[in-house]
Amino acid sequence: MTINNLDPRIISVSLEVNNETKVYSSPLNIKATGTKYANALQNEANITLFNLEKSTQDFLLSETTPFNLSTTPKILTLSAGRESYGLAKIFVGNIVSSSLSQPPDIGITLKCMTGNFLKGNVVGNNFGKSASLKEVGQNVASQLGYAYLYEADDKTITNYSFSGSAPKQLQLINSLGGVNAFVNDGTLYMKNAMVPLKGTTRILDASSGMIGIPEFTEQGLRVTFLLDNKTTIGGGLQIKSEVYPAINGNYVIYKLGFNITTRDTPFYYIAECARIKS
Repeated sequence: MTINNLDPRIISVSLEVNNETKVYSSPLNIKATGTKYANALQNEANITLFNLEKSTQDFLLSETTPFNLSTTPKILTLSAGRESYGLAKIFVGNIVSSSLSQPPDIGITLKCMTGNFLKGNVVGNNFGKSASLKEVGQNVASQLGYAYLYEADDKTITNYSFSGSAPKQLQLINSLGGVNAFVNDGTLYMKNAMVPLKGTTRILDASSGMIGIPEFTEQGLRVTFLLDNKTTIGGGLQIKSEVYPAINGNYVIYKLGFNITTRDTPFYYIAECARIKS
């Protein structure tokens, strides 16, 4: 795909309303922004849907208020892409709260976070004298109800012990050093630090979607580029620039923001990435 022959964009939001899965997409006006992290932080998103039918609007506003004590998670899935390659998942998480905009175009904004309803699950784990890192990760994924993808070098963990909120185990695993443990779209990933997930590296230059000039950061770069179906948190970027050759090289994405709409200009990722030493 080049920036000179873009095909039409598509955005889809799926959520459960009164035990029924509803899917909203174009031509409905949809705006979504969010950030995903390659660590123990919760991924977050703000998604605005305009002019929904009143029954759905009333359900969301009543079921996602702080005064509602229901413990049933309200799951939302955001997907986006282009007609040439179809939809790819951008965000999966729980609706935490909702708010309504002013007329005439009434929009309901849904604040979402990954695994928010799991924070109340208190667990205890003790593997005795030793356990493999892969085994510990598998146990955590099972407790959280996530799929599991392990790409780290395995190592032995001695005296692993944890008691507390289930998602906080990711903080403990990340503190072991040399490994990134994070959740993305219903999967727990564990990979070596400073190594991209396999098969995810996107070659990025001005002709393949890079927007503007990347900015240097303490760890590498912040770069904006058109949304695609390959880029992912924890993935890789191979950046090429004739105008700014100092930035050329390979990077791993540790923070991935998105800003997409059905009708306005934004339809891009904002990646913060660390440079991989050759």
